Amino acid sequence: MKSSIQNQDHFVVIMAGGRGERFWPLSREKTPKQLLTLIGKRSFLQQAVDRVLPLVPLKNIFIITNQTQAAAVRKQLPKLPKDNVVAEPMGRDTCAAVALGAALVGARSTRGVMAVLPADHVIPSEKEFQQVLTDALTVASRAEVIVTIGIKPTEPATGYGYIRTGAQLPPPPGGMPYATTFYRAEQFVEKPNLATAESYLASGKYRWNAGMFVWSYATVVAGLKAHQPEMYAASQRWVKVAAQPAKLARLLAKEYPDIKKISIDFALLEPATNVVCADGKFVWDDLGAWPALARHLAPDAAGNCGVGEFLHVDAARNIVFDARTKNRTPITLVGLQDTIVVQTDDAVLIATKAEAQKIKDLVKRLGADKKWKKLV
Repeated sequence: MKSSIQNQDHFVVIMAGGRGERFWPLSREKTPKQLLTLIGKRSFLQQAVDRVLPLVPLKNIFIITNQTQAAAVRKQLPKLPKDNVVAEPMGRDTCAAVALGAALVGARSTRGVMAVLPADHVIPSEKEFQQVLTDALTVASRAEVIVTIGIKPTEPATGYGYIRTGAQLPPPPGGMPYATTFYRAEQFVEKPNLATAESYLASGKYRWNAGMFVWSYATVVAGLKAHQPEMYAASQRWVKVAAQPAKLARLLAKEYPDIKKISIDFALLEPATNVVCADGKFVWDDLGAWPALARHLAPDAAGNCGVGEFLHVDAARNIVFDARTKNRTPITLVGLQDTIVVQTDDAVLIATKAEAQKIKDLVKRLGADKKWKKLV
């Protein structure tokens, strides 16, 4: 990995603008999931930066967030150059964020190769992840390809999109083979039902779509020009002022309201014919909602797990999370099963695991009520 460490043309763009509504009441609009510390002693965003620091210079790491969260992001990353945290005026899905990230990289180096990574994933096996990312950066620097990192499925998950892989790519001519296996990406498929997910797992040809992409500046610009000409034109305007933060902010404020809202998967990856899939054989979890936290906490004999003091009688498979900062008292459960209990200084959540996805609906209801909007 030494060559990657010294390569000044390698960049990382971390997407950190999500709201993380499924982790309410701990996550709020100003402190979403990526800014929380749920596992370990660092927030998800801090861990995301820590993972890539051995591979790229700190000055080559950009965080794309929103105006509500920008100050908190800068506070969590005090060593990162202040101007490397760029706030979108409003959410316009991932294609706009990628086009903005490309402009930031292109203003630094038109020879740049960039990885676009989420801010809120759990990746305990850092060395394995760093090897895959290093190989992906190398592949993307050698050919006009879009590299997506696909995670080898461990279960028939229905909550993820999938990538169908095709033929394995040969090693570079005259060179050593990569530590990572690369395949041609044949198709991106939406979240399947259980039977379909089981067939994907059995086939061995599918990978989870983790939303991690690697490409050169030239490749992503060419892709936008071919498939999203309006986004390409916007990115070309942004790259001209990307080195001047005040001018860039004014231009984004002017143009973002009219930018098309579309994901990078639909906008670029699905119509592209130059996508390859890096085999991500590292441990990975996107921790999409409270029930997923149980995968990372040690359970008691009855399957209960949590953070903070809790006692129970005949309770099983519950998740308890005490986020109070003062006046903490034990949380007690009697006869409760498969339930989520979260307590903060100003709110309490009690929900069944099976209905955890409806927490987003609860947040919407809170936001629509003047009395409770402060809790969102």
